[in-house]
Amino acid sequence: MSWSEAALLAVVVLGLALWFVWVSASRLDRLHHKVVASRLALQAQLDRRVRTSLDLAASGLLDPASSVLVADASFAVTETAERTAPARPDEPSSSEAFALTGLPADREGAESELSVTLRSVLDDPETVAGLRASAPGAELVGDLGAAWYRAQLARRFHNEAVAQAQRARRPRRVRWLRLAGRAPWPQTVELDDQMPDGIDLS
Repeated sequence: MSWSEAALLAVVVLGLALWFVWVSASRLDRLHHKVVASRLALQAQLDRRVRTSLDLAASGLLDPASSVLVADASFAVTETAERTAPARPDEPSSSEAFALTGLPADREGAESELSVTLRSVLDDPETVAGLRASAPGAELVGDLGAAWYRAQLARRFHNEAVAQAQRARRPRRVRWLRLAGRAPWPQTVELDDQMPDGIDLS
């Protein structure tokens, strides 16, 4: 093999290596963006569930003790969400710090506590039937069920996006070449989002 042929082969090999690195880094970047987008979608659905829970608590359709329990659990979620929100929309937000690491542990805990509280209030079929007996109650129950179901789906999609990103980052070549840059390891969102038996989408 002549010197020129060897040089050409080296250039081709180097070009293929650079192309592989670029393709792998681009794929990782897309997966990271997918994780961030799915987390934002999940947060939006969880926020909607909190709002419908507060509407239910303020409706006067629940007994006073249940209304207080649901309102307290909902406000706890709201306070936790506000604590982790950015101070200003135009500054690098604190939420970016956990863009790939899911939701803060206290937010997950507050959301789980809201689920437990709502189940304790709405697991009784008679309570749900009483709510659905009136048009406002039926609308509130329907809105809560829809928001809850969408939050479940959003969490499922987010965790699947995280799993894809984790699989893409596991190979040694990805770690050796530092293709993920300084991005944190993607984390799933783990919280109790089981719906009460009495709430359905029918």
